[in-house]
Amino acid sequence: MLTLDEYMALRRLITSERESEGSTLVPAASAPKRRRVSAYNRRYKAAFKKVAPRYKLKNGNWKSNGFRSAVRAAHKMAKK
Repeated sequence: MLTLDEYMALRRLITSERESEGSTLVPAASAPKRRRVSAYNRRYKAAFKKVAPRYKLKNGNWKSNGFRSAVRAAHKMAKK
């Protein structure tokens, strides 16, 4: 067990090492920069949502090769 004085001395030692290394603490609140969505990506997203139900079963599962077909159809629509 450490006494309170020993604990505080250890904390000071750790913080002084951090400062001497030149490291900076990154604020936790800063979120990573989000990427900008392209116009084509927006068109593809809308086209995929429109096309997807045609390639699904009644219970919501994809038909055989349905996802692949939906992707191709959406790309074709978005390209126009």
